[in-house]
Amino acid sequence: MRIILGVTGGIAAYKAADLARLLVRDGHEVQAVLTRSAEEFVSAVTFASLTGKKVFSNLFEASAAIEHIIDHIDVAQSNDLLVVAPATANILAEFAHGLAGGFLSTLYLAFRGPVILAPAMNTNMWEHDATRANVETLRRRGHVIVEPGAGMLACGTFGAGRLAENDVILDAVRRVLNPAVRDLEGETILITAGPTQEPIDPVRFISNRSSGKMGYALAQAALDRGAKVILVSGPVALDSPRGAQVLRVRTAAEMREAVFSKLETSTIVIMCAAVADYRPADPAGQKIKKKGIPVSLELDPVADILAELGRGRSENVHANRLLVGFAAETENVLEYARRKLEEKNCDMIVANRVGVGEGFESDTNEVAMVLRGGEVVEARRAPKREIADRILGQVIRLRKPTGVTQ
Repeated sequence: MRIILGVTGGIAAYKAADLARLLVRDGHEVQAVLTRSAEEFVSAVTFASLTGKKVFSNLFEASAAIEHIIDHIDVAQSNDLLVVAPATANILAEFAHGLAGGFLSTLYLAFRGPVILAPAMNTNMWEHDATRANVETLRRRGHVIVEPGAGMLACGTFGAGRLAENDVILDAVRRVLNPAVRDLEGETILITAGPTQEPIDPVRFISNRSSGKMGYALAQAALDRGAKVILVSGPVALDSPRGAQVLRVRTAAEMREAVFSKLETSTIVIMCAAVADYRPADPAGQKIKKKGIPVSLELDPVADILAELGRGRSENVHANRLLVGFAAETENVLEYARRKLEEKNCDMIVANRVGVGEGFESDTNEVAMVLRGGEVVEARRAPKREIADRILGQVIRLRKPTGVTQ
């Protein structure tokens, strides 16, 4: 989607740069529009670098050609969503009363898509009757108001008026852009994500390069589609998806315990984590000292969680629970995925090639979904959030086949 990110003047303007990054990460084209006041706090160069697009600000630039004078019309007509964060009391007033004093407010009058406003200002300004009336006017127009939070403000006072966190604004964007996609309501999805770490000694461990981004994207996509989500996460540097129940683990054994503790309440299980295959047989109790000679580690296999879940389905323990596994391979991707589908008794295997710049640690992915019955559905390289929705689309097909009602 193509999103206009309006940034107005206020100390919270610096947070809009990270919001632009998050929107781009979600796969959107972002067009930044800064008010003249915003440029006193943040640089247009920052937003141009983050979005890869020219940043608009002044309606009448001194050096502008005649074409620039109607840029606000072009920007308004060529984008799908307008987000203003932070939205000052002044811009709320201009929008509410139809004033066209600058590029952003003029663009607003020409824009016909959905609007999301994230106010930020002093508490007294936010609670003033004039501001409250303007906000209600904008609500009646159907605009989404992301309420400010309470906290210590730049003016030194404590109260409401603090710009909502970027993940809250991002949630609002996702809901507005996907208003009818609630096709997973009633489902409880258990998702594993990230790597595991198997200790060698108190300071060293065996692990892998999984960042957890794919599993977290799946969790967020499932939440946005109405599911209850239980996320079992290995150690990652990612913010928890808002609304998910998150269980944090470190080792494969801890992940197995967490999965089976939540299994009975789950209707769909997606095993996206890169669980270790082996662990040191006898972890040292103290740090192993460097001796300058070769050292060998004896490794034991860890419990195969996916295989155990698949056996449970064979034994009719949880036959009605949909089971999805992942296969990260460096070669013969489809061949290994088909074999894994049968051996682990899954409904679907999501297979992807991993290596330098592929799969692990990347914001994008390219997968092949191998379904029970032999069908292969490919998803070309795209942001992991988009891949997550493609995967969930196949999950829904498996869960609710055409012609079957539940």
